[in-house]
Amino acid sequence: MQWDDRIGRRLKLRDVHILLAVAQSGSMANAAKRLNISHPVVSKAIADLEYTLGVRLLERSRQGVEPTLHGRALLNHGLAAFDELRQCVKEIEFLNDPTAGEVRVAGTEPMMAGLLPVVIERLCRRYPGLTIHATQVYTTPDLYQGLRERTVDLLVARPLSRTIERDLNTEMLFYDPVLVVAGKQSRWANRRKVELLELISEPWIFPRSNTAVGSLVADTFHGRGLELPRPAVIANSIHLENALLASGHFLTMLPSSLVKFSSQRSFLKVLPVKLPAQLSPVSIVTLKNRSLSPTARIFIDCVRNVAEPLAKNSKGLRGDDRWWVHRVVTTQR
Repeated sequence: MQWDDRIGRRLKLRDVHILLAVAQSGSMANAAKRLNISHPVVSKAIADLEYTLGVRLLERSRQGVEPTLHGRALLNHGLAAFDELRQCVKEIEFLNDPTAGEVRVAGTEPMMAGLLPVVIERLCRRYPGLTIHATQVYTTPDLYQGLRERTVDLLVARPLSRTIERDLNTEMLFYDPVLVVAGKQSRWANRRKVELLELISEPWIFPRSNTAVGSLVADTFHGRGLELPRPAVIANSIHLENALLASGHFLTMLPSSLVKFSSQRSFLKVLPVKLPAQLSPVSIVTLKNRSLSPTARIFIDCVRNVAEPLAKNSKGLRGDDRWWVHRVVTTQR
């Protein structure tokens, strides 16, 4: 049977939407309540889909219902279809009013505390009607979940690894090495040269070891032939780090982009510590084969523009040129 006869005329988006509600709710009764329709309407929609496609879409048990392999395939592509329709509506709205629209952005905490506020402030001044939904994520295996579930348009972060994710587009923005940072009240703040070995016994604040920055910090010490010191504080909060650094008692390692863009940089002091090269990129990540709304494309262009100075610096980051990065960051603040 041809597409037009079997699918094009008989497969209804409304029925796919009902199937999605059943899968998310775990039962037809719950889906009926959620959609404010009757149970028989839900049952008929599922039956019509199964008849049209010639396969079973749901498995029924005492615990409720869940999609079969065929059901999951339909839901995955149905979700993409609904998302494309939403993006189409957004584009039409943007064409009617280029200053309005929405974009959903995810970023790791260093990006949320450094680069992204600069981007958002710039865009909101230029487009007062723009609404930006910003979500903080962590460098765990769930890093890309929002992209894959289509709840965010783009992600700004360090990739989990150098392994290629076949369903994602990754555009490298710049290398973002860590710097040794203290508060301006620190006894190390006025030194012209400091060796990392001298700081081993100082009270350190470290990120969790299972984060991208945590791994980079450990690699930095190991690159100088040193064991990672025992930290005084392990924290996943930059706000806490900043508060502790202000006392002058603690040291930490922060990404260079955070030092450059942070609103708290006035009380931070980058120590003149020569560190090994750290080729750890920050990237824009989007989902392949997904249409981006005009507002998402505008946001990405703004990220590129704000990141451009760091991208230029990254071109020279080879070997012991890490010291050169330290000088660029500190002189541009």
